[in-house]
Amino acid sequence: MTTRRRHIAHLHLHAELTEAQYDDIVELMYGITPHVQTLPPNAVQLDLTSALRYFDRSPHGVVQMVMLRLKGLHGIDCSAGLAGNRMLAAMASDASAPGETTWIRDGQATDWLYARPVTALPGVGRATTEKLTRYGLHTIGQITDLPPATLQRLLGAGPARLLAERARGHDPRPVLPSEPAAHLTTELALERDCLDPARQHRAVLELADRIGQRLRVEHQVSGRLTLTVRYADRSSTTRTRTLPEPTDHSPALTTAALGLLDSFGLQRARVRAFLIRADTLLPADSAYRQLSLDRGDDRARAAEAAADRARRRFGADAVRPAALVN
Repeated sequence: MTTRRRHIAHLHLHAELTEAQYDDIVELMYGITPHVQTLPPNAVQLDLTSALRYFDRSPHGVVQMVMLRLKGLHGIDCSAGLAGNRMLAAMASDASAPGETTWIRDGQATDWLYARPVTALPGVGRATTEKLTRYGLHTIGQITDLPPATLQRLLGAGPARLLAERARGHDPRPVLPSEPAAHLTTELALERDCLDPARQHRAVLELADRIGQRLRVEHQVSGRLTLTVRYADRSSTTRTRTLPEPTDHSPALTTAALGLLDSFGLQRARVRAFLIRADTLLPADSAYRQLSLDRGDDRARAAEAAADRARRRFGADAVRPAALVN
């Protein structure tokens, strides 16, 4: 039985990103492949193996498509590395200039690594570097040429074995999504102190929609919502509401969030920022949903799923609630 050849891409994003911006980029990556590993604050790894047939492109062609989308939708340049495993892809990305891709093809890893400094390998710290340098070992090629027994005498059996594997370009680690967060938060700071109830309503509506999108991207549902209002004098007030059922449905989250907003009775309060926190998170496929005879609910969820697909393809602002359109 033959093992399917893997194609791993490592993208280093040349931008200072907020948490929300990074989440938007991760959502864009999920439109390319379901195998996405986040490396915040400015990198991401993709396993493109299963995406090649869908897009009918070469691995390099898919990477170029991803880079074009990042530039067109977010104005971000990136350095890309493409290889058969995560370590080589990351090293290839480090060797690439912004806007360029370094592709280490099968059979090229040994030659590509040979002349590079041993410090380019992940996990080689200062102490290991100093010990290797004392014995005249400066390049990865010198490590691969060294008899295993000699390297073991220098570093010990475990570290020597790991270093030798990395020097030969071996890395069995799969691309895995990060562990789900214990909660999700999103915040909106207003340009100036806000006394207008309509603008406050709009801000909370936007935050609830963002939380819904993030929950669906991460395939989670929330059982509780918390709204925090921060005022011009730097004080804040918080309200929490348990939802009737765990959900990732934006209209349900919006109803809860606006109900919390009404409970504050802000009237003429000078509001500086709003923050929504979703917690009591569960995997979406393990949550229950109350059956309904209202066909409008099914239509709303179908429209929401279509909007999410459009956002993954064209960017986070491709589809927005009508109340948020300027």
